[in-house]
Amino acid sequence: MPRTTEPVGSDLLRIDDELSDDERLVRDTVRKFAADRIMPNVADWFEAGTLPRELVPELGQLGLLGMHLTGYGCAGMGAIAYGVTCREMEAADSGLRSLVSVQGSLAMFPIWKYGSEEQKNEWLPRMSAGQAIGCFGLTEPDHGSDPSGMKTRATHDGSGWILSGSKMWITNGSIADIAVVWASTEQGIRGFLVPRGTRGFTTRNIHKKLSLRASVTSELHFDDVRLPGDAVLPGVTGLKGPLSCLSEARFGIVWGVTGAARACLESATDYARTREQFGRKIGGFQLTQGKLAWMLADLQRAQLLALHLGRLKEAGKVTPEQISLGKMSNVRTAIDIARTARTILGANGVTLEYPVIRHANNLESVLTYEGTEEIHTLAIGQALTGIPAYR
Repeated sequence: MPRTTEPVGSDLLRIDDELSDDERLVRDTVRKFAADRIMPNVADWFEAGTLPRELVPELGQLGLLGMHLTGYGCAGMGAIAYGVTCREMEAADSGLRSLVSVQGSLAMFPIWKYGSEEQKNEWLPRMSAGQAIGCFGLTEPDHGSDPSGMKTRATHDGSGWILSGSKMWITNGSIADIAVVWASTEQGIRGFLVPRGTRGFTTRNIHKKLSLRASVTSELHFDDVRLPGDAVLPGVTGLKGPLSCLSEARFGIVWGVTGAARACLESATDYARTREQFGRKIGGFQLTQGKLAWMLADLQRAQLLALHLGRLKEAGKVTPEQISLGKMSNVRTAIDIARTARTILGANGVTLEYPVIRHANNLESVLTYEGTEEIHTLAIGQALTGIPAYR
């Protein structure tokens, strides 16, 4: 029998040694919460297509909602601490990471960045505490990758606004207390705050999903919704507003998918060390070890890319094109790792007894949302050539 040695784990390069003490504390806190509160239940939530709303105030108590924002009850942590949080949440499930990143980067960030003081004081403290949930209404049934063609429109009506249209594929939509909705106006695209229960504002959940099942995904409908004049975000006009929010959320994805990939690698490694075929552990076969070795190499490259982008972001130097590169590359890497891990688990890899197929299915959604792989590819191509290929 071949002699065995002690396994090294999934951080062979000791990348987490580069984290500060505070960042490692965040890592350990979120990892423990995920292990205690999420992992024992998430397969059942995924199978049932549910997400317990009571998780939200628990996340708020940990300081994870809007944690990279300052003031108004927000934790004011750095970009890397936020990235680590996304990584550890997505190691549990992409849907739970989506809840955190949509709340902080897509709902709270535009209020924090472009809202009035009255809007900030009204919403951000409650949202950071998890007492109020937000959603981000940009994508429409006929306009996904090209938001400039949106049909949702807001028109002046006396001192207020009339909002009409619909949004699609909105995370947290039906459980949100406040929707940040982007609409076309005579001045250009503007953001509006639409509270839950506003007359003419309705939601409908999207069912029969085979991905992100432990997450709420909804349609939003606005039937001549009357809003006061101060419902508009005063600090931005044009696509710069929603696109800047998407850059914030995409940064979380760059980190988050490395958590899903790590979970798949660790599951496949554990399985390979115990599963026997032909009278020996399958982890002792060269083909299996080759798969595991390349999965680890790809994962560590993705983690290094996330760490580098985090440092650029904290230095105020990160660009949208750099985040596009990170999102495009790391999501593809994570999907490849999940699929390879599934082959090591064989038929067991398609059951919810193991996390691999759940992560693989979830990552198919992550590949598409907040900029498809194709759009990010073209953004990088334009950065290289100076020529826009999609206009």
